[in-house]
Amino acid sequence: MDMKKVMTYAVFAALVASTPVSAFNGRLGYQSVALSNTVFEVIPRGRTDVDGYWCAASDFARRTLGADWKQRIYVKRGYGPSEATGRRTAVQFSLTAPEGAPQQSSGIITVGFQPGFSMSVSAANGRCNTRPFVD
Repeated sequence: MDMKKVMTYAVFAALVASTPVSAFNGRLGYQSVALSNTVFEVIPRGRTDVDGYWCAASDFARRTLGADWKQRIYVKRGYGPSEATGRRTAVQFSLTAPEGAPQQSSGIITVGFQPGFSMSVSAANGRCNTRPFVD
């Protein structure tokens, strides 16, 4: 193999290794990107309802991060710009409780995303079958 091919493969491997783990669920209309081993962003691509964010967070925590059904998902940061993609709106979730934020479970009706709110992966997954009031 010549040096040009070796360099091309090395650059490609470096790019792949430095790219954050990402999952896109077109059915749900959200992209999820890992920011660390426990923190990830959910970025809307179509739907923007609260249940959709929780559903996508559950899916990413379970499938990508290996969380079990009882694991709690915490809101680390509410609506804000995406650190991973630069899009205007994203919500950051964590598998560990954020420091300094009051800990409370999200109820049946969730209006927004306050740091410290949490629900289990199973409960968040239950949000996948709800339909937004306004489409």
